[in-house]
Amino acid sequence: MSRSSRSSRTLYVTNLPGDIRLREVEDLFYKYGPIVDIDLKVPPRPPGYAFVEFEDPRDAEDAIRGRDGYDFDGHRLRVELAHGGREHSSPVDRYDSYSSSSSRGPSRRTDYRVLVTGLPSSASWQDLKV
Repeated sequence: MSRSSRSSRTLYVTNLPGDIRLREVEDLFYKYGPIVDIDLKVPPRPPGYAFVEFEDPRDAEDAIRGRDGYDFDGHRLRVELAHGGREHSSPVDRYDSYSSSSSRGPSRRTDYRVLVTGLPSSASWQDLKV
């Protein structure tokens, strides 16, 4: 994988409180370097999660060191590199999104593959639909 690839610049942040706002996610990470995109997902049942994409892979690495395990409002954040590519998805898949790009023109839609573990045996795919 090339150091400049998107997955080497994008963080997967989980264990976010259910009432978190986009601005709060941005405030947690802006000091590590320029942010290209934040994709915040707040499902009906917490915890929430977000993808934070930096311009530079080194900034993403610094953010992992600085924010993994960070106590945010009683929630211990889990921060790691996002694995897998981005593909186009429908607007229904997005709950809240941020992009530092111009507000003119169509917004960029993204989709992510996320491995979910620790679910009860009674869980179905409909429980995960967000």
